[in-house]
Amino acid sequence: MKGKLNSSLGDVYIDSSVIAKCAGTTAVECFGIVGMAAVSMTDGIVKLLKRESLAKGIHVAVDENNELTLNFHVIVAYGVSISAVADNLISNVKYQVEEITGLSVKKINIYVEGVRVID
Repeated sequence: MKGKLNSSLGDVYIDSSVIAKCAGTTAVECFGIVGMAAVSMTDGIVKLLKRESLAKGIHVAVDENNELTLNFHVIVAYGVSISAVADNLISNVKYQVEEITGLSVKKINIYVEGVRVID
């Protein structure tokens, strides 16, 4: 699915992988987020993704009104308030994605897949 912007010169289509990369880069910069997670459906194993593959931990859906729904699979730092981290993540990602793409974010779902101790 692609997001679509209309302009006087024509239409601009933004691929969902570009939106996911933008959202993932913003997410890992948020306080309390250790990284994005990839869940193996066959084993039920969660692994921490490297910086190059952040988009694999995010699912982007574009509805008929051209609004985005983002699903994040994250690993949070041990000892931080998960609700505070989630609020921070939602506000930062919503702002950045809307500023960069010009599309509106309707909903952000956060799935905490694990907790890690940071040195």
